[in-house]
Amino acid sequence: MGAGALTAGLVRTGAMAAETASPQNSITPDEALKKLMEGNKRFVGGETIMPNRSMARVRELAKGQKPFAAFLSCADSRVPVEILFDQGFGDVFVCRVAGNTATAEETGSLEFGAAVLGAKVLMVLGHEYCGAVKATLAGKEVPGSIQAVLDPIKPAVAMLKDKKAKGALDEAIANNVKLQVAKLKESPLLSSLIKEDKLKIVGAVYDLDEGKVTLLT
Repeated sequence: MGAGALTAGLVRTGAMAAETASPQNSITPDEALKKLMEGNKRFVGGETIMPNRSMARVRELAKGQKPFAAFLSCADSRVPVEILFDQGFGDVFVCRVAGNTATAEETGSLEFGAAVLGAKVLMVLGHEYCGAVKATLAGKEVPGSIQAVLDPIKPAVAMLKDKKAKGALDEAIANNVKLQVAKLKESPLLSSLIKEDKLKIVGAVYDLDEGKVTLLT
């Protein structure tokens, strides 16, 4: 089943579907990515415009949403996506989980964000000093269900030539982002949207010291 047919089916059944509140996602994937990066540039430069953060916007969105971008981001409290990209209510659809990994639940949510809500760019956003990646790199026993969070990060750590080398954590963080991007692209629904030029999936890393988001090639 193609992306268009599945989207129509979800809308017909009313599965989480709603009337659009704003046609802001009637742009291309490249335009959506540019909009995000311009927002981050404003954030870094201290020139934020803080759009769509009024009560009028809240009321406008009450019956529906049409975000122009979607994110798979870390749950870290230092990585508030809307603030980093100078966006507001209804602009971005965000899934946050420690280690920004594409679990089945996260992938399904992002498929909904792209196929049904119409997000044009999906960014996997890792960040400097990520505790989940650091814990995976350390390889020590962890309490509770935390290990379930770390297991999906292990392939990124396994790619390292020297786990104790300087810069190993940064390399593992970047590896993890790239692996999650690749995993999302394996989704038949998301890959269909990419082929139809309706979606772009990219990876990036956020610098906690500087506030800058850098795209990974």
